[in-house]
Amino acid sequence: MPYKTVPSDERKQRTAALLAEAVDAEPARRAMLLDEVIVINIPVAHALASRYRNRGQPREELEQVACLALTKAVQNFDPARGDDLLVFAVPSILGELKRYFRDATWTVRPPRRIQELRPRIAATEELLTQKLGRPPRPSEVAAEVGCATEDVLEAYECATLSTPDSLHETAPGGDSDYAWIDRLPTEDMGFQHSEAVAVLAPACRRLKMRDREILRMRFYEQKTQQQIADELGVTQVQVSRLLQRILTDLRKEISGRRRRTTTKKAA
Repeated sequence: MPYKTVPSDERKQRTAALLAEAVDAEPARRAMLLDEVIVINIPVAHALASRYRNRGQPREELEQVACLALTKAVQNFDPARGDDLLVFAVPSILGELKRYFRDATWTVRPPRRIQELRPRIAATEELLTQKLGRPPRPSEVAAEVGCATEDVLEAYECATLSTPDSLHETAPGGDSDYAWIDRLPTEDMGFQHSEAVAVLAPACRRLKMRDREILRMRFYEQKTQQQIADELGVTQVQVSRLLQRILTDLRKEISGRRRRTTTKKAA
């Protein structure tokens, strides 16, 4: 929603008059006067929000944060301490915008000290660039800010954490169909097989010879229960019960072995 911009002198005078009138007004009248103060100063809040544009957040979201901070500032302002609302409101609005970026916009949240260090590093970089006539080295920025060079490097690496690149975006220097996700390794089924062998082998060695033979015929030779029954001279129902008991024994053996391993590591 567009708001009419009032010249600064007129805005300041009108704001001061409305706030002064609101001091002794009845609650309903006071609320109406403060609402008018907020409307008059909304363009100021929008201008402050525009300082943080191009940082990956929608303009409307930033303006909403700034307007909420303006509303709080107007409601908490004490005209007895001065007649210029913005002396009190501007720091409040900027502080709320900074808190918004610090607390709400990170997709991957860096440590708090790095979050607070980044604006200091950015300001120092700008000053040193003007002073040196070239971009400063991380060690020079660290010396000026008073922190470790590693902290400066970590702050640089956090630059894209609020809006990280999509895995489906094209990798720089690659083909148009070559995305970052294509670089991720695929799961090697050989690892699963090796893990299964490592876990099952000791448990299978503890089975009786007949049980191992039943497992071999069922899972290695892929024989049906009826074929196994014919070979062993038993019924298919008996083979089904034998398999159920063997698999139960294996599960108990594997679970007990894992518990023993965990207990040893904890000890």
